[in-house]
Amino acid sequence: MVTSSSLHLPVIAGVREYRQQAEQLFSAYMAGDSGVRVLIDEHHPRLRRLGAGEENHATVTLADIQLAMADWYCLESWPHLEEWAAEASSTGSRVSSFEAAADSILSGNAGNLGALLRLYPSLVRLRSMRRHHATLLHYIAANGVEYYREHYPKNAVALLDLLLAAGAEVDATADMYGGGATTIALVATSIHPAKAGVVIPLLDRLIVAGAALDMPDAAGNQHYIVNSCLANGRPEAAAYLSRRGAYLDLEGAAGVGRLDVVETYFDANGGLKKIAMRSQLGAALNWASEYGHSAIVSYLLDRGADPGDSINGMHALHMALLGGHLETIRLLIKRGAPLEARNMYGGTPLGMALWAIRHRDPVHTWPEKKIDNVGVIEALLTGGAEVGPGILATLQWQPRSRLKTEIEQLLLRFGIEPWKG
Repeated sequence: MVTSSSLHLPVIAGVREYRQQAEQLFSAYMAGDSGVRVLIDEHHPRLRRLGAGEENHATVTLADIQLAMADWYCLESWPHLEEWAAEASSTGSRVSSFEAAADSILSGNAGNLGALLRLYPSLVRLRSMRRHHATLLHYIAANGVEYYREHYPKNAVALLDLLLAAGAEVDATADMYGGGATTIALVATSIHPAKAGVVIPLLDRLIVAGAALDMPDAAGNQHYIVNSCLANGRPEAAAYLSRRGAYLDLEGAAGVGRLDVVETYFDANGGLKKIAMRSQLGAALNWASEYGHSAIVSYLLDRGADPGDSINGMHALHMALLGGHLETIRLLIKRGAPLEARNMYGGTPLGMALWAIRHRDPVHTWPEKKIDNVGVIEALLTGGAEVGPGILATLQWQPRSRLKTEIEQLLLRFGIEPWKG
């Protein structure tokens, strides 16, 4: 089966190799290879928009395979891919040198990156031919670049220092996520530096180098940088940037726990100072809930925020469960948060809690946060959450999971037999 790793051709591959790859993928598709079907579903601009089952009735041609390939390689079209491949495979060309430097960044090869920057001083200000048009500095974030390049080196801070010393433009923008993306915003919202534990040192270096914190669209989607961090599950980066002076609107302040700033958006009677901010009230409650700021949750509920509102398909209780904040969960239940409301994926709060136990990524929560998963489930059951038949059987837990046993025993104490369908 075709996989992402088998798709990736080396930069030195020429147009001929890409044409051969397209023909091989087309043959594989005709033979029923599910990996090629996934490539088309995810990267063909027309066929990926078909509904379930419709793709079986679509005629897929070699040209369709080529178009999906171009998107996978982060290029605009097949002719654009051929143009890029001709340049990238030409030894010593600007494109081949840029690609070699980008590879050096994401493989952590500081020696090779330094040598390339000394040999070609203008390289640091060149832009990729790919559709994101990134500079080398943007690759430090490993965010929004080529699909197969989103991995991360342990020495990212040293690589950033090399690029800054070579004259990288700290606020250069690129075309990820709708355009206007800056390196500092991409770093702040990327999962890779967060997992590597270097996001704060990287942000600090960029701020010292003069990176602006509030450039329009810096993280895409017309979000302020703190809000983008919150939306991407980066509470540590959000809090750090707010301390360094990043702008906080109502929802941003709620998400980083700044009650003092939240209070400035309300008048003495508890009403919002500007009616236009009403649309932010639900989002503020959700962010405060996800990141466990119970005092702000209580403050917002007292001023009209409704825990029954669905914001982008999620309720406040769902968000608190995602973050695993027991105090906040209990508060929301006490204040009337609906226990059977379904989120955008069809999950109830109890279903969300069980899903989060298995799928929650530690990088999305505060580093020091220890989650009491059994306590969370108990709080929901005590509040009156309904339990469907076979609720644990569908989760495919490891047979000897201690946590699974503890939750099963908890359910039994509530008179629930969790394994019966």
